[in-house]
Amino acid sequence: MAGRKVKDWPESERPRERLINNGPEVLSDAQLLAIILRTGSGRTNVMELSISLLEKFRSLKNIDTASVPELSETDGLGIAKIAQLKAAFELGKRMMADSKEDKPLLNSSGAVYSCLGPGLRHIKKEKFICLMLDAKNRLLREHLVSEGTLTNSMMHPREAFKEAIKESAASVIFVHNHPSGDPTPSKEDIAVTERLKNTGNIVGITVLDHVIIGDGKYVSLKEQGLL
Repeated sequence: MAGRKVKDWPESERPRERLINNGPEVLSDAQLLAIILRTGSGRTNVMELSISLLEKFRSLKNIDTASVPELSETDGLGIAKIAQLKAAFELGKRMMADSKEDKPLLNSSGAVYSCLGPGLRHIKKEKFICLMLDAKNRLLREHLVSEGTLTNSMMHPREAFKEAIKESAASVIFVHNHPSGDPTPSKEDIAVTERLKNTGNIVGITVLDHVIIGDGKYVSLKEQGLL
């Protein structure tokens, strides 16, 4: 369909219609760029312009960081289209900044309890959770590692750290509940914590704390000097 205007393409092939009907996830980088740019030049349609832009700069990141003079060297890319691109990339950055600010800051055992305590205090079986944090102790993601009575034999370090490694977490906080309501650490709790701490040292992910949640109260193994 080279050279033909996109509006002359079959509807199922047009980027804008595909986005509306199937969602943006199904579109290629070039198709998404074509929607932003809207029109091509006198010699090329908007899809050809988008493809040439990607071929020239190699990636969306390089397009984002390119200067206005560098972008203007692309045939068919005028000031209006460059402004559209710059605006779209800037909106993406601001959305990412907003999402980071929304992530809870877990810099104390109290903050951990506020985050998970209400949901765990009345559960009748133990849940062991890994909280994955970035370098500023903001929550990246939480992962349920296991359910059931916590024992040293069932708590495999590879399972506890698998998702944290995938997430490139800077550190982790482990949390589990005591259905009895009493958060006092057991010998198993202490042994598992030591094992996880040692594993964290090996894989390069710091274990900041292990917080045990009971009924309206909690215990931090770090604050107890057990980590």
